[in-house]
Amino acid sequence: MALCVAAAALGALVPVAAALAADAGQIKVSRGPAWIERGGTRLPARVGTRVRETDVIATGADGSVGITFADNSLLSIGPNTVLVVERFTFDPTTHRGSFESTLRTGTLSAVSGKLTRQSPDAMKVRTP
Repeated sequence: MALCVAAAALGALVPVAAALAADAGQIKVSRGPAWIERGGTRLPARVGTRVRETDVIATGADGSVGITFADNSLLSIGPNTVLVVERFTFDPTTHRGSFESTLRTGTLSAVSGKLTRQSPDAMKVRTP
């Protein structure tokens, strides 16, 4: 019986660990209309909200968002912008990984972090 309870408890932790591992960064600044589309759900892009791989960050006509990623990369998006975080992996020990995103529309300002110091080609932003 105790083994079944322990196995069930461990099984319950696996999704939590996977969700934590998927965090790529955090919203540090949010002004005006801004949201995150994640798994078919629209969430408000509030300061402190975690950003994950596959998230779509969008702003309205008067919106802007600033995001700090785990490698200390900084991204700022302006009004009427749609940014997709397609891939983010980062090893804090070796500073290896990759950061791939797509700017579907709008404006983006970026300052690369530790990933590009290790490998200058590690950060990519696709544009239409």
